[in-house]
Order: sequence, then structure tokens, then C-alpha cells
Amino acid sequence: MVHKTDVVVIGAGPAGMTAAYDLARRGARVTVLEAADAVGGMSRTIRLFDHVVDLGPHRFFSSDARVNRLFLDVLGGDYEMVDRLTRIRYRDRFFDYPLRATDAFLKLGVAETTRCVASYAAAQLRGAPRTDDASFEDWVVARFGRRLFEIFFEGYSEKLWGISCTELDADFAAQRIKKFSLGEAIKGALGAKGKHKTLVDRFAYPLGGTGALYERMADRLRDLGGTLRFGARVRGLVGTAERIGGVRLEGGEVLRADHVISTMPLTLMVRGLPGVPQAVHDACGALTFRNTTLVYLHLDGEGHFPDQWVYVNDPEVRTGRITNFRNWGKHLNAGADGTVLALEYWSQDDDALWRADEGELVALATRELASIGLAPGATVRGGRVVRVPRCYPLYRRGYRDHLQVVTEHLRTVEGLTAIGRYGAFKYNNQDHSILMGLLAAERIAGDGRADLWAVNTDYETYQESAVIDETGLVAAR
Repeated sequence: MVHKTDVVVIGAGPAGMTAAYDLARRGARVTVLEAADAVGGMSRTIRLFDHVVDLGPHRFFSSDARVNRLFLDVLGGDYEMVDRLTRIRYRDRFFDYPLRATDAFLKLGVAETTRCVASYAAAQLRGAPRTDDASFEDWVVARFGRRLFEIFFEGYSEKLWGISCTELDADFAAQRIKKFSLGEAIKGALGAKGKHKTLVDRFAYPLGGTGALYERMADRLRDLGGTLRFGARVRGLVGTAERIGGVRLEGGEVLRADHVISTMPLTLMVRGLPGVPQAVHDACGALTFRNTTLVYLHLDGEGHFPDQWVYVNDPEVRTGRITNFRNWGKHLNAGADGTVLALEYWSQDDDALWRADEGELVALATRELASIGLAPGATVRGGRVVRVPRCYPLYRRGYRDHLQVVTEHLRTVEGLTAIGRYGAFKYNNQDHSILMGLLAAERIAGDGRADLWAVNTDYETYQESAVIDETGLVAAR
């Protein structure tokens, strides 16, 4: 139990809200500062065209019992299980994702399948690449073969990151694709057990959208005496090089605290620290984020395609992923008129696409949706644009060396904890950020010593493995 501890949490996304809620339950005095006007961060839910939509696709799944208990504690029974359907669109065809050997080979045809199998066999003969300096391309080619890499991974990845797959670190593949391989897909096609552990067939989804989880946490936080301030922009942290004692807001207001939890972009937070060595500033300068532009289109009609989202590998269009909010459970948008799709585009700050006005972007998305043919004959009634800056930490090769310089410095600073996708520069799913929030609260309360920088590095190891189904928490199979 925490007694008379003042904690300031920067950011009300999954990691920040979880840490704040758990600390408040333990008796801490908690203030959450959020620059936006709502909780949830990248996992927030908004209303557009009288529909409930998220900022792109955000499914919740974890095998960590601690994370799942929190989900159930906050939501109770206000969720439903959704049958997951996600596919890759490539050259006018749709392929199951994760890849299934029989589906992929039937749709590729005999000649292309022969090339894929030969490419896979050659990769197996070459063996795995060096793990200390492998690129994303090296990693995927070693497990799938070059031809399947070119068909199913290269186009989408280069849209997302804006760099060649030879420049992208293998960590992205290790965290997202993990141990899945073509060999495993073939075994699955033959009926053998073995399945990608992160790409589940079903997931739990809050009835009010993914952001409902964090809205409920915010309500609980207030009930426990915590404070949540919107529009609160942090301009720096106060204290010494050895110990942080609070934050400074835009306008000069200073909030004192025994501990500060930061989920704001790591590079921005470090620049606001006192007494940071030049080497750490230089390392931060080598760490960059990608921006997301979400173009929402309101279409007439329903059921245009069955997927929750589709990966678009076609090089002829710039969008990389399309989400259909009609397919996120029976309750979401029941009775609403039409369908809302979200087309995602990624860019850097200096890209023309990031600076384009709403009309240009809606027109671009409308043209690309028509060229893809996902909703043939549908009329686009309207469009809206939501921009999400610095939401993807860019795993450029060599990033780990720069990140290590930053993390080693932060380990020497007392009274400060950096967590979350933005805050720790880790490509987290919701469950990883929730786990970071729980572990941060434990450490501040004196109940845990977990290395927060290791979360989402080897996240297959759980203290207790359990998943959520319709009945609640059940042992993982």
C-alpha cells in the first residue's frame, strides 16, 4: 500500500491510465496530465457520423493473467468476443493473415507457388541471419523465403515505415511475427498443432469501443480521489540531474511530485530533463517516430467486406490498412446508418501528405478505395481526417544502440519512470502498455522490481498464463 505519495502521470493512454488507476487503488495521490481532450491515447474511441470508431484497429488480447484481470475488473461483463478476420490484399486477391499455406498457394497459382516453395527451400539451406545486426528483410526472408517476403511483407512494411526493409531492424519482425514461419503454416495445413501465439482467432472487445476501458479507468480514478486534467501540456520536468521532483506545464505552472511517470514521446521528455549529457541528447536525435493520418469515410450501405481490417500491399495505392467498424461485434454501431471505414496513411513531419488539407486527403482516400474495389458501388457521403503524431517508434537499424544510451541515463535518474509505446520507444500492443503500467505501479509502491525496459522484449514469459473468453478468465491452452 502506498501512503501519502504524490504521483504525476504524463499521458492518459493505456500505460498512463493503468499506472494511475493502480496507484490510486494503492492509496497514492495521483494527478494525470493529458494534452488532448480525452483519455485512451492512440487507443481512444471517438464519434464520427453518429458512429463509434477507434483510431484504427485496436484489438485486445493477452495471455498475462494480471492484464486480463484488470480488463475484467474495469469492464465487468461489458465486452463481447469477436471472431477475428484479417486479410492481406495483393494484386486484386485476398489472402488470410496470418498466412495459411493452402489458402496462399491456391490463390497464387502453380507457377508462383513453385517459386515460393523454391525460395523457401533456399532460405532454409542458408540458415538464419546474424541476430545482432539483422534487418527486417533478413529475418523474414530466413523464415518465409524471399518470394513470400516480396509478396506479403515488403510493400506494407515500407509504407508503414517509409524506409527500405533492409534499413528496418529485425526487432520489428521479432516482436510482431515472432516464431511463425512457412514451415509452421504448412504443418497447420496438414492438421498439426502449432500456431502463431499473438494472432488469435478471437479477441475481447469493449462494448463502447476500445477506449471504453480507459474511460472506465478514468471514472474509477476520480472516484478514488485522483485528478485528471485535459489540455495540460508538459513543457519540462523539474528537479536535478539525479532526481526529478515534478513537472512544468505550458504557461509556467509547476506541479511537485514524489514520482513522475512519463508516457509522452521519449525523445521529447528527455529534452525536457535537467542536466542531460550531450551524448544522451545526440542519441535522442537519432530516434524518430512515424505519424499516422486516418481518413474516415462514411459510406452508404452495410457489409461491404467481412474483415475487421485489411492490409493493403498493393504498391499502386498509398494506404496501407483499412478498418471496417461495422465488423467489430454485434453491439458496436447497431442501428447506425451506413458504414465508416478508416484508411491509414503514414508519414514524417516534413512529408507533403502529413501537411495536406482534409479535402485533399478525403479525395485521395475516396479514389484509392474505389481503385481497390473493397466497396464497389458504394457512395461516399462524407469524410473526416484525424492526425496522430509520433505514434510509431521507428526501429531503424542501429536504434538499439541509441536507445541504450538513453535508457542507461534514465536508470540513474530517481523519481522518474518512462513507460508505454511513446514513453519507452517500444512498439507495444495495448496489453504490453497495460502491463508496463501495472509493473510501474508495483515498483513505485515497493511491491515489485521488474525491469520495465524488458516488457515487449521477451513477452512470452508470463507469471500466470490465462486468457479471456465469454465466461471471463480461463487457463490458456
